[in-house]
Amino acid sequence: MVGARALSGQADADVVGDTSGRDLVFTDRDFVRIRGLIHARAGIALAEHKTEMAYSRLARRLRALRLTRFDDYLGLLETSPAHPEWEHFVNALTTNLTAFFREAYHFPLLAAHARNRRRPLAVWCCAASTGEEAYSIAMTLVETLGERAASASILASDIDTRALARAQAGIYPLAEVEKLSETRRKRFFQRGSGTRAGLARVTPALRSMIEFRPLNLRTHDWDLSGPFDAIFCRNLMIYFDQATQKALLDRFAALIAPDGLLFAGHSENFSGLTSAFTLRSHTVYERAARVRVAS
Repeated sequence: MVGARALSGQADADVVGDTSGRDLVFTDRDFVRIRGLIHARAGIALAEHKTEMAYSRLARRLRALRLTRFDDYLGLLETSPAHPEWEHFVNALTTNLTAFFREAYHFPLLAAHARNRRRPLAVWCCAASTGEEAYSIAMTLVETLGERAASASILASDIDTRALARAQAGIYPLAEVEKLSETRRKRFFQRGSGTRAGLARVTPALRSMIEFRPLNLRTHDWDLSGPFDAIFCRNLMIYFDQATQKALLDRFAALIAPDGLLFAGHSENFSGLTSAFTLRSHTVYERAARVRVAS
């Protein structure tokens, strides 16, 4: 039960969970405010059981700002919609779980789709995270199209600016890259030495195929021009409520080519949620014929 508030702040009974070892004041109301702010800003529906995650990730920001109470930190955000701290707030609460060729069954489908295109291929990876998915797309196109892949365009966007900076750098732990085939490692990566030992960098040719851009899917102005032949939006919709999911799907449909493909995550199912897309294969959708394409 939430306790009464003291004039100087929240009473002990209002503090979330076990406070042992905590150096910052974090209350039930603070967590409610965090959930509201991240949903309004990024569309993320933060689950009720994520209290510890929210505390641990945001506590670093409070310490950096020399604050001791979440109430003060959240007040800063609420009263300053354009404050630079918003970027740190969103970065802290986004989850970046990815790998090269994750959900590998999608990439042969992308390859087959690319072979059938006569015009240069355009692909949007809208939750690029640290870049592994975008580079997997680029590798697939090079392997499939050869020299023609140079004319393809890949847009990789993400709301998390820290993750996107890592993606643009294209530097990864060697242990992660070594999960790829030897052929791919030699063709697409440069092994580090000296101070870079234990790391591998994506080749400049592969990096040049991708435009990395920060983008908040929650905002109204995406400043994108379609149509895209494929959109990868995998394992992102699970963080949104249904209203946000439907709104995004409708916007994707307006940016995708008539026979374009939308790739979703393994646990995501859009059937029954929208009439803009129809299921083509397992977690792969195509645009419904009546949807108008963006010009």
